[in-house]
Amino acid sequence: MLRTRVLAHARVRAAVVAAATAALLAPVAACSSSSSSGAPGAGADTKVTPGADDRPVKVTVTPTGERVPAGEPVRVTAAGGRLTSVTVADDEGHKLAGKVAADGRSWVSDRKAAPGTAYMVTAATRTGGGTARSSRAAFTTAPADRVNKVDWRPGADATVGVAQPISLVFDNPVKNRAAVEKQLRITTSNNTEGSWGWMTDWSGRDRVDWRPKAYWKPGTEVTLNAELNGTDSGAAGGWFVRDYTTTFTIGARQIAKVDLDRHQLTLVRDGKTVRRIPVSGGTPGGDKRSWRGTAVLMAKEGTINMNSETVGLGDAYDKMVEHSMRLTWSGMYAHAAPWNARYFGNANQSSGCIGMSDANAAWFYGQVRPGDPFEITGKDTKGVVAPGNGFGAWNLSWTEWQRKSALR
Repeated sequence: MLRTRVLAHARVRAAVVAAATAALLAPVAACSSSSSSGAPGAGADTKVTPGADDRPVKVTVTPTGERVPAGEPVRVTAAGGRLTSVTVADDEGHKLAGKVAADGRSWVSDRKAAPGTAYMVTAATRTGGGTARSSRAAFTTAPADRVNKVDWRPGADATVGVAQPISLVFDNPVKNRAAVEKQLRITTSNNTEGSWGWMTDWSGRDRVDWRPKAYWKPGTEVTLNAELNGTDSGAAGGWFVRDYTTTFTIGARQIAKVDLDRHQLTLVRDGKTVRRIPVSGGTPGGDKRSWRGTAVLMAKEGTINMNSETVGLGDAYDKMVEHSMRLTWSGMYAHAAPWNARYFGNANQSSGCIGMSDANAAWFYGQVRPGDPFEITGKDTKGVVAPGNGFGAWNLSWTEWQRKSALR
């Protein structure tokens, strides 16, 4: 998109130059009369000057010119009359919304001018004497030296579990966190209360998640509008040059309650127990222990290769695993583990995952969906799932989570 806009600058360059050298408003032509006005000295060739209240309105547009800095609102002011409407559109027809002030003297865009973009400004005015006119001006913004991009979850039109956060991970650092957060708008079908929270993702990149105060209500429809185009990330981050949006729906209230002390997983749906499954968690006393707290099902990955070297456990295992359900970025899954059959329901002897029989894993895999919470308890674990290790935001109190917003 940025390349298209830069190429489009050539097409509007003539308009920019013309706008910079011509008056914003067409001049009013002098009026003349072909007969006597009846006043002394008035003749057929006497020029009649328009009243002061009908002179052209002086319109000023900021910014103006070529390759001006991006990231500022477009401002239009009027002197000697009123603005009746203002339209600011880029070369692809996208408009910057705004509203004329009550006194008609000014207009400011709600959004900022994006980098690498050509804009045309059309201002409709009315003089003090009631004459309607319009004027046009053009400008272009300098292209971005560096572009920041976003990876977000969940995807569009997904149905997710009641613990699913809205999560945005940025390619580059975000120093202007408050400015970015102001451009992120969440709309829900039932006015769900929630808050953004900033953190470092497991990948080391900056990330911001939005979670409700409590688990979502089933059936809630959610829309994210990340109106980031024209927002500066700050030092070393670069500009955002597009907007992002996603809409999703909350499914049934399903909770997987995992008791590592009793070696049992219980699936609860809408408050009723659906099935209890014997499991084996992480081996006590070392790095193979499982995490505790609330983890959220991130993805159903099916059959995957699990290699212990990728999670810092040496050469303990390297095998294909069925019915794999990812719970953390650090490598904790729920999955089929037939090699551990003798431990299901009586001992924790895995390398940190929650293992179960092939049959139970196949059934459970078919029941759950991304966004379902796993509430994990147990005495001998290696700690609580951190916010950035998958979707661990639920392990913070509501007050603690709110403090992670850049706007509080």
